[in-house]
Amino acid sequence: MPYANYTSKQVATRGETIYRREIRDKVEPEHKGKFLVIDIETGEYEMNIDDLVATKRLLAKYPDAVVYGLQIGSPTAYRIGGNSSVKAP
Repeated sequence: MPYANYTSKQVATRGETIYRREIRDKVEPEHKGKFLVIDIETGEYEMNIDDLVATKRLLAKYPDAVVYGLQIGSPTAYRIGGNSSVKAP
């Protein structure tokens, strides 16, 4: 999502900082594997096993949220590309 006041790097940096300082200790390891989305301007967040559900809930409460998402306990929520362990026939 493009945001007028932030670059994607700024969104990621702020989101990671908020998660690490304010949220991580509250949610790990009990919610490991769930998706968490944070409004980087308010620090409010939502969690769900479905990232889209969490995002919709956050945006319903804060329509102008600047959203950063992650998967709890995972270094990355998403991976681009195929599975290198699967070989073509």
